[in-house]
Amino acid sequence: LEEIKPQIRITTYETKIHIVKTHILSYFSEKNLSEIDATDILRWQNEMLQKRDENGRGYSNTYLRTVNTQLSAIFNHAVRYYDLRNNPAAKAGNIGKKESDREMLFWTKEEYLKFADVMMDKPVSFYAFEMLYWCGLRLGEMLALTPADFDFQKETVRINKSYQRFDCRDVITDPKTPKSKRTVKMPTFLAEEIQDYIHSIYGIEDNDRIFQITKSYMHHEMERGCKLANVKRIRIHDLRHSHVSHLIDMSF
Repeated sequence: LEEIKPQIRITTYETKIHIVKTHILSYFSEKNLSEIDATDILRWQNEMLQKRDENGRGYSNTYLRTVNTQLSAIFNHAVRYYDLRNNPAAKAGNIGKKESDREMLFWTKEEYLKFADVMMDKPVSFYAFEMLYWCGLRLGEMLALTPADFDFQKETVRINKSYQRFDCRDVITDPKTPKSKRTVKMPTFLAEEIQDYIHSIYGIEDNDRIFQITKSYMHHEMERGCKLANVKRIRIHDLRHSHVSHLIDMSF
């Protein structure tokens, strides 16, 4: 893994480690790399298509494509440096679609407000979704926020890290891309909301996460809120699309 790290785009290195351990090494552990052929890859791909995540849902096309890419990267490295004859993953082809192939979904401002209204029964959920929608943050970026990231006088929030959870441990990494490091302007009402929320957290320190929850929790809350508010089901990441749509409506 350390050898192939420079060759592939590492969004989050821990993510790649988790993918390889969970979906690749566990399946191919009884075979040497040179013994794996395209038929083995096809069987593995079929198993991946049948797998379910911790919420009981099938993996998204984007995630399946990412996993397949990591497997192919390992074979490409072996071909280049260890005289493997060919890359069987390349012969088998890809699984999953590119993100650009997926229909883009988003909420209107009115749909989000209906959703937000039913989330007020759980403050941590309500304020987490407020940050996602009004600031256009990624889920990992929101979960990594600390009090030190906010400047309430300037009404801004600094984005310079992302939260992941692997093997029952919390991991803080760089954001998805170098350009993801940024300072985001918050609406005045949101700055006031988050300031009040932080003050309500007993004993919190400047570098403590203000949202002590997980991605799994947020997905459950998204499902719950959609049902209660009777709005169309979108992914949490689609809140970024919703944020952009809102900015367009405001002539930005």
